[in-house]
Amino acid sequence: MLIGLSIVVGTVAWSGNMMTIPVAMLFPLLWAKSPSRVTAAGVSAGYFLAASRGLPQGVANFYAADLWPGLMLWVMASVSFTLVHAILWTGRPGRGRAVRYSAAMMLMAVPPFGITGWAHPLTAAGILFPGWGWFGLGTTAILLVVMTGQRWQIAVAVLGGLYAWPATDWAQPKLPHGWNGVDLALGQNLGRDGSLRFHRDLIAAARTVSGDGAQFVVLPESALGFWTLTVARLWQEGLQGSAITVIAGAAVITAAGYDNVMVAISATEARILYRERMPVPVAMWQPWRASMGEGGGARAHFFANPVVEVAGMRIAPLICYEQLILWPVLQSMLHAPDLIVATGNGWWTSGTSIVAIQQASATAWSRLFGVPIVTAFNHNEQE
Repeated sequence: MLIGLSIVVGTVAWSGNMMTIPVAMLFPLLWAKSPSRVTAAGVSAGYFLAASRGLPQGVANFYAADLWPGLMLWVMASVSFTLVHAILWTGRPGRGRAVRYSAAMMLMAVPPFGITGWAHPLTAAGILFPGWGWFGLGTTAILLVVMTGQRWQIAVAVLGGLYAWPATDWAQPKLPHGWNGVDLALGQNLGRDGSLRFHRDLIAAARTVSGDGAQFVVLPESALGFWTLTVARLWQEGLQGSAITVIAGAAVITAAGYDNVMVAISATEARILYRERMPVPVAMWQPWRASMGEGGGARAHFFANPVVEVAGMRIAPLICYEQLILWPVLQSMLHAPDLIVATGNGWWTSGTSIVAIQQASATAWSRLFGVPIVTAFNHNEQE
């Protein structure tokens, strides 16, 4: 029954609807109520597998293959979450259990375990405590720990009260004037079509948005494909006569592989703005290639460039996978940014709720810290 309930909690909490995320806070209660370590492992695996259920289909889309590679990756990704919670489980209530769950919560928030720390219950802080910042995060952590104790009924009652609190009728932090994110529906062609016509069409789209008063236009991850001097000059020439700055995704080839980046382009300047801290494991980040004398994977800049500056504003960039895990956004929030810029290229997630979960998570953090967010995602052509 506990394992079945954990599957329900993972499914409902991570449906892509931001307002259901607080359901994830019931997971530590189910974990604590497990009568054995084996059951605790089953509860943890059930929750995680249900929360990440879109992964098999997404991987099948990405590699144009059947479900088996995705199913294997799905199960493998759950191993760290399950092991951490199974090893730290204890049947003895009290301070020891609270300390053990606190340790599990922290381990799943930072590398190495935090690399696959999806569906973290702490994300619920943004829905329960809008604008409370670090105090709201700490209060949510305390509630999660109380869920594992003998007074769990109090934590459940408080959670229910907070969820029904009028503060849930909220307004998103107001976006600074002149910022606009552009969603595209170009499918897998985005970033792979390097033709002159493709780039000119994107430039025209950016200029059209600027005609509506935007000074800063954000395009999705991988929008520009490979970042070269030729691409930079083409875009600078295309932006001549305008005062806009385009922030877009691209890839920079290196000797060891490539960097997934955001670039900033205007009529007078073109520069690399941000290098992704955590690319998608396996699909992009493949650290084992180095030990095999191979290259080609995306590099992970784990704790680099948590904030970048654009026109005097401090920006917290989050590319795709970084919106699903904790440490990139929390590291950025330590630097008090003025704006979150969240981008993604989600063509391969067709038929899943992965992009919706990414956007819900990023928006929840925006709400918690009261920092405005601008997003730009690419979708499948049929969506």
